[in-house]
Amino acid sequence: MRIFNKNLRLQDITIMYFTALAALMVILVASYQAPNNVVEVSNLKPSPSSLLPPLPMPFRVPLDPRGELQLAWNISYANQEVYMELKVAELRHGVVLGMSDRGELTNADLVVLWDSGTRSYFGDAWSDSEGHVSLDSQQDYELIDAKQKDGGFYLLFKRPFSTCDPRDYLIEEGTVHIIYGFLDQPLASLEQLNLSQIHTGVQRVLMLRPDTPSPTLPPDVQTLDVVAPNVIIPNQETTYWCFIHKLPENMPKNHIVMYESVITPGNEAIVHHIEVFECSPDIPDVPQYSGSCDDKMKPGKLNFCRHVLAAWAMGAEAFYYPPDAGLPMGGPGSSRFLRLEVHYHNPLLISGRRDSSGIRLHYTSSLRRYDAGIMELGLVYTPIMAIPPKQHTFYLSGYCTSKCTQTALPPGGIYIFASQLHTHLAGRGVRTVLVRGGKELEVVQEDQHFSTHYQTIRVLRKIVNVLPGDVLITKCTYNTEDRSQPTVGGFGINDEMCVNYIHYYPRTHLELCKTHVDPAYLQKYFTFINRFHGNEQCVCGEVSVTEQYSQLQWDTFSGEVLDSLYNTAPISMHCNQSTAHLFPGMWDKQPLPVVTSILEKPRYPCEGGAPPTD
Repeated sequence: MRIFNKNLRLQDITIMYFTALAALMVILVASYQAPNNVVEVSNLKPSPSSLLPPLPMPFRVPLDPRGELQLAWNISYANQEVYMELKVAELRHGVVLGMSDRGELTNADLVVLWDSGTRSYFGDAWSDSEGHVSLDSQQDYELIDAKQKDGGFYLLFKRPFSTCDPRDYLIEEGTVHIIYGFLDQPLASLEQLNLSQIHTGVQRVLMLRPDTPSPTLPPDVQTLDVVAPNVIIPNQETTYWCFIHKLPENMPKNHIVMYESVITPGNEAIVHHIEVFECSPDIPDVPQYSGSCDDKMKPGKLNFCRHVLAAWAMGAEAFYYPPDAGLPMGGPGSSRFLRLEVHYHNPLLISGRRDSSGIRLHYTSSLRRYDAGIMELGLVYTPIMAIPPKQHTFYLSGYCTSKCTQTALPPGGIYIFASQLHTHLAGRGVRTVLVRGGKELEVVQEDQHFSTHYQTIRVLRKIVNVLPGDVLITKCTYNTEDRSQPTVGGFGINDEMCVNYIHYYPRTHLELCKTHVDPAYLQKYFTFINRFHGNEQCVCGEVSVTEQYSQLQWDTFSGEVLDSLYNTAPISMHCNQSTAHLFPGMWDKQPLPVVTSILEKPRYPCEGGAPPTD
């Protein structure tokens, strides 16, 4: 085949060269144009959404430690949509916002604002298992507005709770792990972006909140600030600071009707979460203390200050009690001592920063109809319950049995209006469900993206009535893939817990309704597994349960048999009064509650179902 004709003139060759060069330029220019399915920000035209009045954004949280990136949002349960406003203090060449299962940069659902050097684009994207970013063929983020205003650049956009796109994150009740990143250079194509190569971070929020109006506070309400005493925040990444606050002498009984955070200006991105605990009334005096909660030299009596009074985490709003109830503070049978615990997250190692953050309690002497109470559900803090090592998913369940609720609850039952879920580092999910007549009736609280680093009291979107004879089951999900030894139940951060502190009214004498597997059946398990692995010299019963767990040969069979034991063996029921004594009755070797009907998870319209209702 002849490519060139020897009779071609130089002029013909020149024309062909410049024609080819022009075609190449067209291809190159086209490659820098916006993809068909993204929005060119400079050409943004008003959409029907942007013709609406400015949306209120009642929920907001700083995303990065410097506070340069802030997220605000609102929720439309009627439309099953979340409206988000992202404020960037200094926009360089773009920003990334995303959601993933536990804050990973891989397999994340993303929205990206980027520039090519001449134009800016907005699009729905995703990251693969190596962090490479690609545009999503289904664009589910709708850009409403983008503009420079006082204080920074603002992006306003919305997204449905569920898109039915397998690459998109399902926004549901519980913790949402938000990832973010800053772009420091232009991108000719979004496919050039890898999240591992830019400055990124993670923040956790409760995205879906109850949309009920806040109750009105009584006219005689007073305030009490339980705050850190002008602490110099240590220049280390993580600090838990404890402070003992003493209530006034002979303080009469009052009702706490609302509380809110008090954050020192400038520290909004460092104060991660705050808790206030009431000390045990049985301890007449607690020494003054202000220092690290982990200090081995701290007074031992601080360990008796564990009764949760208030809890706040970054992004949380003020907490209101129902109009008919208040949490007692002061008066006979209460403690004069409160323990404040402030978690400082200081990854930039800022030094010399002072802080007086804490909780502001709003209380009244005009007592409401009901005292509110706090009850512990789930598992007893005991090494009897354990999680095998190298587990991707392992479940433990604790029960508040029908026998206990029949014994301890009043005829009309109790009303749960809020709860605080709790595990330690291996926890991945918590779910408490109400069972009546063997059927799961409703979910009290659920968080399948739970993080021990984000624990706060969560108001239920619907008050749950628990009647005598009902069962409450709290099921926790764990992951121990990074551990070579079994994880036992206990108080240490590397031990585990499975707890739901429910807030309810009217207050009863039932303060703890928790279980663990029957110890005798656990010893049978140790004997069986040791013999199965050829160890006839079992020391079962001669050493502690923790030691017995650690001496086992752990393989798939050992884990499966332990799981079967927990789901079939009798349980020991701790149906405890506020005095820490059991209610009268036989509580050992109780049968597991029988559940014959499981609640189906609500489906969204794109999944062929009706949307979840309020």
